This record gives sequence, C-alpha cells and structure tokens, in this order.
Amino acid sequence: MAKSEDPYILPPDMILNPPDTFRERLRFLGPSFILSASIVGSGELIATTTLGAEAGFLTFWVIIVSCFVKVAVQVEFGKHTILTGETAMQAFNALPGPWFGKARWTVWTVLVVMVIKLLQVGGIVGGVAIILHMTAPVMPVTYYCFLIAGIVALMVYRGYYRYIERISLGMIGLFTLFTFASLYFLVYTPYHITWENIWSGLQFKLPAALVAIAIGAFGITGVGGDEIIHYNYWCLEKGYAAYTGRNDGSEAWRERARGWIRVMKLDAVIAMCVYTSVTAAFYLLGAAVLHIKGHVPEGYAMVEALSAMYTESLGPQARVVFLIGAFITLFSTLFAALAAWTRQITDIFGRLQWIRFEDQKVRKKTIAILAWVIPVLWALLYVFIRLPVLMVITGGIVGSFLLFLVVFAVIQFRYVRLDPQFKPGFLYDLFLWISILSILGVGALGIIKFVS
Repeated sequence: MAKSEDPYILPPDMILNPPDTFRERLRFLGPSFILSASIVGSGELIATTTLGAEAGFLTFWVIIVSCFVKVAVQVEFGKHTILTGETAMQAFNALPGPWFGKARWTVWTVLVVMVIKLLQVGGIVGGVAIILHMTAPVMPVTYYCFLIAGIVALMVYRGYYRYIERISLGMIGLFTLFTFASLYFLVYTPYHITWENIWSGLQFKLPAALVAIAIGAFGITGVGGDEIIHYNYWCLEKGYAAYTGRNDGSEAWRERARGWIRVMKLDAVIAMCVYTSVTAAFYLLGAAVLHIKGHVPEGYAMVEALSAMYTESLGPQARVVFLIGAFITLFSTLFAALAAWTRQITDIFGRLQWIRFEDQKVRKKTIAILAWVIPVLWALLYVFIRLPVLMVITGGIVGSFLLFLVVFAVIQFRYVRLDPQFKPGFLYDLFLWISILSILGVGALGIIKFVS
C-alpha cells in the first residue's frame, strides 16, 4: 500500500476487484490475526487453563463454543465496514439516541469505558513485569513496568498496518508452536491425553459447581466487545472498504462489495480456527496436568502453577522457555491493544471534533502521540494500585457494558442500515442471533457481578 493512499477516505484510485479463487483470497487475509494477538493473551493463558484445572476435561466444550459462537457479530461489524467505509465511532455516532455536545451518547459511553479499562491493561502490564522480574530479577517490578511501556510504545509509534499485522502474527506463532509441542510431549508422561478424555469433554455437561467459572471463561475467550470494535479499524487499514469503493448504486460496486465481504468472512473464519485451536491446547494442558496435580492458578502467582504444564512434558529446563513464551503471549496482548486503542481514541477525538480525523497527517500525529501516552498511563496505574488481578477483573467487568453497545450497534447494522441487496439467509441470521444472545448473557453476568 503506497504511503500516499488513505484507506479511511476511500480514494477512487484504491478500488480493486476482489480475488476470485480461494488461493488468491488468502493473500488478503490479516485483520483477524491482529485480533488473535489480543485474544490469545491473558484470557487464554489465565482463564482457560484455570477452567481446565478446576473442571478437568468435562467443560472442554465450553471453550470450543465460546470461540466459535461469537464470530458472527464480528463478521457483521466487518460487513458494515465494507459497505459504508465508516470507522467504528462514525458508525456509533450514527446510532439512535441523544447528543451530548458534538457527539452522541454512544461515543461518550465508549470513551468512559475505555478510560476505566485502562485499569485492565495496566494489570496486564503488571503481570508482564512480574514475569520479567521472575526471569531476570535484576531490577524492581516497577522499573520493568516502565521498560515494558516504553518498548510497546516504541513498537507501535508510527507503526503502520503491515508492520502491526506481521509482528502480531509472529508473536502468536512462536508461543503457539511451543504450546502444541508441550501438548504433544504429554504422551511420554503420566499426564497423557486419550481420545476418551477429549470425548468426555464434548458431552455438553456442566455441573452446578462449575457454572460460574465456565461462564467467566466463556466471556473472556474468543472475540470480546473490544476486539469486535477494533476489527473495524483493521478491515479499513487492510483496504477492504477502499478496494470496494464508495457506494455509487452500481452493479459493479455491489459485486465488489460481495467479493470483499467473502474475503473478510474467510479472514474471520480462519483466524477463529487458529485461536480456537490455541485456546483448546491451553485448556487441555490445564485439564491434563493441573487438574490431576490439584494446582489451580491463582492471580499472577499462577506463573509457577502454569509452568508445571510445560515442565511436566518438556522437562525442568522448559520453565525458562515457558516464562519467555508467557511474556510473548501477554506482550502480544499489549501490542495489539495499544495499536487498536490509539486508533479508536483518535477516532473518538474526531467525533468530538477535538481533532480533524479525516486529515491523514493529523490522524497519524495523534496516533503517534497516544502510542506514548497510553502505555505510560497503564504503567502508572499498576505502580500506584499494584493489584493486577483486581485491575484485570475490574476492567473486564466494566467492559461488559461495552458488549451491550456492540449488540445494539449490530442489530442496527443488520435490520436498519443494511442495503436490502445484501440481506443474508435464514441460517446466517440464526447464527447471528445465537451470537447476540450469548454475548448478552455474558454481559448480563458482568453487570450482576459489578452491582453485587
């Protein structure tokens, strides 16, 4: 993509006919893999293995369903992006409801939630710092926090789409290979997994004692409200909407839109298969090793418990490799989150008319500044609060409010703003509503926890 091109304004010279073959479509995948860098992070490393440690193989199906069922909402967001070329906050600003100053209630709500969610990512920064301190205790955790903040800021500062996409894919690939190797080598230990074990976890059984932890894992694995919104920016920067062009009402435009929607769907489905496989591997390691040993990970002291999943199959020397892998996994969450946050907050500033978002130079400058400001805030919050687990949980619960807003937006996209020419079939709508209802259920649980 040439530097002079701006996919946010859909320039006519970027129009491109969609690929016709499966092989050609693979060349245009990418947005969902950036989401995977965020998804395969603290949720998979902490919540998934904890569920496996608590329940054994019995709730394996919960993990599979949680990753599979929510992708339909992500696809609907992506479809709206391609058909309209709107950013996430432009789309939210067009939703029904009152205005407060220059923007609607929806934009202000997202801003408030994002401010509170600084706590959540600050907790992850603390977790990464603790892992680094355990690996190399040469300086205090506080110093590591600011070191991490500086590194992730430098990586995202002026980091363009292709760079972010490749780094995200690389980080996920490294720890994924290590995790699957650990799973494979369990066959040489007393913790080897049989097909009967796996089949027992696919019987859709859920004992009453495991309901709360299963729902919690369901909410944190797979795509969440944040990732669904962020998918909009990566679809735009990949060029899906710009390749489609502005809606001129022509049949040529409709054909291009259908073609690029097919590419986007393939992107979402393949990435779903990737993060579902990785999440399943995390769960099986937890169920096979930690459940039998009776070790349930607690807080960020979980590192010692989690490392047992690897040392049992790869030997004591694997502990250091695990710590490196855990660092990469959690750091990938920070990297992908910061890349998305800088774009989303810049977009919010544009809706509030604090900056001229449509001006590419202004937009890039704001993103570059935020790339330094946001990580420093994350680090400061951890240094002052020093309760990483509570910080992550608080941000996650508040993020439940965002799920309701995402569902509201998706219903508007599908039933109010969708061009009748792109009306989907019954099975698509059925799957979409299963996705919507599952997200509402998780969001409701988060609100109940917040109130209680």
